[in-house]
Amino acid sequence: MEQSSSQSLSPRDWFLARGREVRCKDRPLIMGIVNVTADSFYDRGRYANPEQAVAHALELAEQGADILDIGAESTRPGANPVNEQDELARVIPVVTELARRVTVPISVDTTKSRVAQLALDAGASIINDVSALRFDAQMATVIARSGAGIILMHMQGTPQTMQHTPHYESVVTEVSHFLDERMQVAMEAGIAKTNIVLDPGIGFGKLLVHNLDILNQLSSFTMLNRPLLVGLSRKSFIGQIVARSVEHREWGTAAAVALAVDRGAQILRVHDVAMMADVVKMAAAVKSRPSSSRQEHFA
Repeated sequence: MEQSSSQSLSPRDWFLARGREVRCKDRPLIMGIVNVTADSFYDRGRYANPEQAVAHALELAEQGADILDIGAESTRPGANPVNEQDELARVIPVVTELARRVTVPISVDTTKSRVAQLALDAGASIINDVSALRFDAQMATVIARSGAGIILMHMQGTPQTMQHTPHYESVVTEVSHFLDERMQVAMEAGIAKTNIVLDPGIGFGKLLVHNLDILNQLSSFTMLNRPLLVGLSRKSFIGQIVARSVEHREWGTAAAVALAVDRGAQILRVHDVAMMADVVKMAAAVKSRPSSSRQEHFA
């Protein structure tokens, strides 16, 4: 991640977060997940205490996380909503302390504009909005005024309803159209295109076949010409394939992450930062190796 001129880069290779240029050209970035919740599908409350969450985030930064994503409301299927005051009480102390102690960008996973504003005031520079600006009419204004980076994600329904009966005629086409439409809405609200990152929302209102189609055709989303974030880590669709509980899906995740890198993902949101950093480096090295038509001959 560098902060030099972006003039020679493709729009897919960088984005701005409160004036900071975040580059993902040389290799995809690792976003480390920090859940300050009691009901996340994997962490299950291990970092619900702010002190525990800060310690975990510092560990992830030490392991190589390029971005830290702090979430205080679970978005797993069927999760109960968290009220604004509880979310603020969980997330703001963590962001405040991390802003003093890390140099990597801090992202906050929220759909609430007031949480976003106070998190940005505390030192965050990216908002990860799983609703793509749909759940709170003021969110776009907060992002536009602050110059924060914004992650727009596709989700069919809400976390409470998204897995009831997901249906698509063509999941890749429909998700792509949705992301393009939300990007236009964001720009009309005053958010610079350079500040936008897109996420197809694997696992959010999708069946196994939909998730596999998105992963298989991930390169289609690069046509939107913005950095592409993908969250695959330990998700249920991986468990369906490898028949393992969430605690034992690291190798299935590793395979999915490598394929995502090969198909154009530029930010990988993961729980296991050290392991997935190695996976990303290896996959990116193979992907970036130029093809050669020259045949090598050995005596």
